[in-house]
Amino acid sequence: MSLEGRLRRLEEIVGQLETQDLELDRALAIFEEGVVHVREAERALAAAELRVEELLGDGDTLSTRPLGVGEE
Repeated sequence: MSLEGRLRRLEEIVGQLETQDLELDRALAIFEEGVVHVREAERALAAAELRVEELLGDGDTLSTRPLGVGEE
């Protein structure tokens, strides 16, 4: 599943947990699914960040800056 798909599913999960009167077992199952999506999204973001750092590298030195800095 793509990162965007995971984020959409997480939004759905949050909505279900906030608005639906779920039995405990169902709520825990949905929460567990959410945790899996969060962990996978974090892995995908870390991999993307590493790739960006590698692409910005200049020879043996690496030049990075926090996202959003200098983009205004």
